[in-house]
Amino acid sequence: MPQKDNTSGLSELKSARRKSRSLFWAVGIFSVFVNLLMLTGPIYMLQIYDRVLGSGSEETLLALSVLVTFLFLMMGFLDYARGRVLARIGARFQASLDERVFSAVLRANATGRTSTATNSGLRDLESVQRLLTSPVLSAIFDIPWTPIFLAGIFLFHPWLGILAISGGALLIVITVINQWVTRSPVLQANMSTHHANLMAEQLRSESELVQSLGMQGAVFQRWNIAREDALASTVRSSDSTGGFSILTKTFRMFLQSAMLGLGAYLVLQNQLTAGAMIAGSILMGRALAPIEQSVGQWALVQAASKGWDNLADLLSEMPEEPLRTELPKPKALLTAKQVTVVPPGQQQASLKVVNFVLKPGQAIGVIGPSGSGKSTLARAITGVWRPAGGKIRLDGAALDQYDPDVRGQYIGYLPQRVQLFDGTISENIARMSLNPDDKAVVRAAQQAAAHEMILAFPEGYDTRVTANGGQLSGGQLQRIGLARAMYNDPVILVLDEPNSNLDNEGSNALNAAIRQMKAAGNAVMIMAHRPAAIQECDLILMLDGGNVQAFGPRDEVLKKVLKNHDQVRKNTGKGGVV
Repeated sequence: MPQKDNTSGLSELKSARRKSRSLFWAVGIFSVFVNLLMLTGPIYMLQIYDRVLGSGSEETLLALSVLVTFLFLMMGFLDYARGRVLARIGARFQASLDERVFSAVLRANATGRTSTATNSGLRDLESVQRLLTSPVLSAIFDIPWTPIFLAGIFLFHPWLGILAISGGALLIVITVINQWVTRSPVLQANMSTHHANLMAEQLRSESELVQSLGMQGAVFQRWNIAREDALASTVRSSDSTGGFSILTKTFRMFLQSAMLGLGAYLVLQNQLTAGAMIAGSILMGRALAPIEQSVGQWALVQAASKGWDNLADLLSEMPEEPLRTELPKPKALLTAKQVTVVPPGQQQASLKVVNFVLKPGQAIGVIGPSGSGKSTLARAITGVWRPAGGKIRLDGAALDQYDPDVRGQYIGYLPQRVQLFDGTISENIARMSLNPDDKAVVRAAQQAAAHEMILAFPEGYDTRVTANGGQLSGGQLQRIGLARAMYNDPVILVLDEPNSNLDNEGSNALNAAIRQMKAAGNAVMIMAHRPAAIQECDLILMLDGGNVQAFGPRDEVLKKVLKNHDQVRKNTGKGGVV
């Protein structure tokens, strides 16, 4: 399998990391003094055993103790400051990429990309942030001092130095083996857990369907299989990483004892002092502590490493949106020329060489059998899917010349399946704005004929709803979705099966809203199966297999393509639900 080119994503990640370069230098400087002050304990022991006990001087003991107390306080303060700086490095890294990764994840999922990198983008960012704020990064800054401490042990006696270097080399070998052996179990555990959590979230969001169809037992069995697989993978991962962590800790403690034993032998041979024996053991522990800490936190390192790779892939796959020149509010003139759309992840086009013009004050109905490309056209017009060929223009400007958020204000969209978000009805209509315009919210609801319906709710516009709509009916959801699409007076309104859940009253309200849009000089595009939905349409675009079968005035096209044209015309003329 060819390797992905994630160069641009890596460049973005490194650029975000470079923003904290001065803080990394501060951590490095703090680490220098922290590690120098780590010598306080060995030197103090050396002085106690070799000077104080030999001289019996209480004044020397007091002076040394006061000095050591001060030095340890300074060491603790600097180590605490180093930890605070690392926390801010992690926070700055995450804050600088939050919006970028959030946008990339939304765009990737909107365009049908569902790779591991796109599904876990925000969690991957948190994994890297946790590593940057963890003690592991402090250990990385301390590891360069390990050879210096080991060299210091050589000054006491060569045999002690050889023992220390041999033990350190063995610990490094254990670390390398740990990385090689545990990488696969840790990644498998993370993937299995992620899969089980995704399944649980999907079942939670569709709990009403699960209950109504009697699927609880079946879906629990499927979820339980995924959960058991995740638990088994987690146990295997924990066994692997925990085993290496305990091995490292036990071996380091053994080395310290071995250092004491060898030091005692050298003392008996009059080749070493008792102070040097104790100091060497303490120095050994300090030299090997960063390696032990790294092994103990290796799962965090692996998660961050995988997260870094996933982020690089995601950011490369979803390049940053370029800055665009702000254009004036467009007229409701929508043109499609030679538009061909290939859905993400597919090889075959769903729309092929589509041409039409929608002028201000017009409504166009897009009809055709299921799978003909109606929803694909809706996604292309709203900018979610970009054409593989041809151009869609709004008032002469290609859609990609508008910033996505600005484009969304000009083109209102009602999808087939209306999805609300956790919040109030008012917030949902205002598209989750932190500062919604109450007048615009009410006006949009009135245009969608949803105002009276909303007022009948327990708390009116302040009634809270959940992501799955709560107790709202399909028709209520659709009318709130229509109000959201009409918020801030878009110039183009794209409605995908807008009356699929509406009763006769709702369909009449929808047609009234379409008439208002046309009267205001705006335009409407309706993807429809039911004739009642195209009552207010001036034009008809018929699709079949992604190809345009007919386009022109409504009655002419219906007469051309439908055998029961007179009956359909009668029903659409009355506004009835067929």
